[in-house]
Amino acid sequence: MNTERKDSHVASKKKPSSTHLSKTLFMKGLQCHKALYLEKYSPELKGELDANTQQRMAGGHEVGEYAHELFPGGIEVPYDGLDYSEQLEMTQNEIRKGTKTIYEAAFSFDGIFVKLDIINKTPKGWDIYEVKAANDVKDHYLNDLSLQYYVATKAGLPVRKAHLVHLNRAYIRKGKIDPEKLFIVEEMTSEVKENQAFIAENVGELKEMLVGAEPVIDIGKHCEEPYECGFQDHCRAHLPKKDSIFDLCGSKEIKFELYYEGFLGMDDLPLPRLEARQRFQVEAHLGKKQIINKTGVKDFLDSLSYPLCFFDFETFQLPIPPFNGTYPYQKIPFQYSLHIIERKGTRPKHYEYLAEPGKDPREEIAKRMYSEIPANACVLAYHKSFETGILTNLKGWFPKYAKKMDGIIDNMKDLQAPFAKRHVYHWKMQGSASLKTVLPALIPEMTYDGMEVSHGGEAQEAYFEMCSATDPAHIRKALFEYCKQDTLAMVKLLEKLYKMI
Repeated sequence: MNTERKDSHVASKKKPSSTHLSKTLFMKGLQCHKALYLEKYSPELKGELDANTQQRMAGGHEVGEYAHELFPGGIEVPYDGLDYSEQLEMTQNEIRKGTKTIYEAAFSFDGIFVKLDIINKTPKGWDIYEVKAANDVKDHYLNDLSLQYYVATKAGLPVRKAHLVHLNRAYIRKGKIDPEKLFIVEEMTSEVKENQAFIAENVGELKEMLVGAEPVIDIGKHCEEPYECGFQDHCRAHLPKKDSIFDLCGSKEIKFELYYEGFLGMDDLPLPRLEARQRFQVEAHLGKKQIINKTGVKDFLDSLSYPLCFFDFETFQLPIPPFNGTYPYQKIPFQYSLHIIERKGTRPKHYEYLAEPGKDPREEIAKRMYSEIPANACVLAYHKSFETGILTNLKGWFPKYAKKMDGIIDNMKDLQAPFAKRHVYHWKMQGSASLKTVLPALIPEMTYDGMEVSHGGEAQEAYFEMCSATDPAHIRKALFEYCKQDTLAMVKLLEKLYKMI
């Protein structure tokens, strides 16, 4: 058993003095004291934001703008162009002037600076509203709202009620966005008041922590809950670069239990304590094995027929429904790639579609699929539930294509199945059956490395970038190359399966 750990957990002797907090920093500190400490004093250790996180942040800003329409005519205290003291001064000036509604109102108490999304004056005091770009209430939102109440009331604002505003998952867009129906407003005043002692206690703890040495905190579930921490690469530097214990599939509980006992890699794990799937993975890793169940593979191949289509969607999802008939965060297809083999042994033909910027692509996609996918064709997707979900939406949006979409769904097979069932398993797949792990393990010459767009999150980001670019040609080219790679990879994997038997 390897019990050595590199010195990433040893506390620093550095004793900085800044204890100023914001709402974001406070919430980070509640999740992990060490993350807050690093954010304050070593932010350079943080990894870059991924494409999905950047898109969520952009979407959150748009949600906030629509929420303002619940209380129209207010005054906004801007971030840009004003420092903290100027934002605080502007807020107080608007309050003194009798402004009824203020957006992004700024308050400070005891070195804690917060911005309240909406405050609205009533005859009996101010109501505060925290807006979330989410479809429901998460547990940690209470602490978020409670801190704002804590700072605002300590700063002298007479708060009557505290509310959380979130998206209504049942809202279907029909014409112009209706903010009254788009959002659900939930009062949480009693919960917020009951939570004030907790807030005050943790404010004190975080401030005390920030004047001491770097906290000694090991990795754990808190690294990803409720938010994924940007310092994970730093805090996991002591783990093996490849085949660490966290490359195991399955239960996190077992992985962390073994990690805390000193197991860092897969080479010396106690096999009897692992789940069956984990044990299978480790045994294959130790023996550098490729496992082929020819009967299982043959049964899958025998279920296929021709013409045979290989199909893949790319989608985007936004908190504000972009088109009629869509709801918050519904997946909207904007691109597909299609390879068709008409008869066994013939070369595949390739078809592709990518929406023009600013255009609702849904009906054009349904129409193109109607004409390009042969009747009664066997359609292969990788993790087909994703594709069938999009097809189900398409037939709901455009009933005239429903029969065609039902036919595609009924004739769809999942190329992931033989890998998920472990009829084919290579130790380099690291317990996963995703296309991005299966492909390099079985066909290493096919790689996404070096591609401008290399995964679905980047594809969504590239699509939005294309929609606002003055010269989007190179982005379109990158998107076409990525999506084509997905279906061509399926073609090559099927060829590999046939060779195996």
